[in-house]
Amino acid sequence: MSFLGHFSYWATVFVMMTGLYIVISRGNLVKKLVGLGIFQTSVYLLYVAPGKLIGGTAAIVTPGITLYSNPLPHVLILTAIVVGVATLALGLALVVRIREAYGTVDEDELLAADAKDD
Repeated sequence: MSFLGHFSYWATVFVMMTGLYIVISRGNLVKKLVGLGIFQTSVYLLYVAPGKLIGGTAAIVTPGITLYSNPLPHVLILTAIVVGVATLALGLALVVRIREAYGTVDEDELLAADAKDD
């Protein structure tokens, strides 16, 4: 297979590595949450891309159509999107609470402030 034959997988790996890099390299908690959101998007791509067949139609039984796309990955990803939005909302609420308590959202400053309290 050629590069273009596996384009969806290459795109998934690129988006996944981008999200992982943002999570690891950034100290700002909001930027870390954005990186996690990008990482989640790559997982959505990983599941949805193989579920679509070229020339396949929706899984509605119709006379004369023999090739159907698999609807299960798409349905599962809808659930994952809802869970991802709820997780992101909780993370942002925690960041707001941390900002109120410490006055910063930078990870290094939070660790320094925590170490000073001990």
